Amino acid sequence: MYRILLADDNLEICSALRLLLEMRLDMELITEARDMEHVLAQVEDSRPACIILDWDLPGRPTRGRISVLRALAPEIKIVIINTQPELQEEILAEGANAFICKTDPPKKLLEALSEFFPVSNL
Repeated sequence: MYRILLADDNLEICSALRLLLEMRLDMELITEARDMEHVLAQVEDSRPACIILDWDLPGRPTRGRISVLRALAPEIKIVIINTQPELQEEILAEGANAFICKTDPPKKLLEALSEFFPVSNL
């Protein structure tokens, strides 16, 4: 079972994503983080296989977040979620493995995750 870290300060989005992941994938949701400081601590302590990270998550570092995460856990898969689809190219260029707009259908997130992990029930 793959371990995943969900990082978004919006409780409704976290709840919806948690439900989607738990019902559709064989992944263990290790924690939810509401700010970058908590994200960094969880990545260092728990070593998740993947992080779903709100690009606008409060806290430091505001620049180079992907580089900092890669320094802590080079193998981690980083899926950025955001409400601004125009940021996709920039975010992918910074090294994210995938970009999902928060207005995209849930299946898009599942498809992105299936590129990294075996998924049997999309």
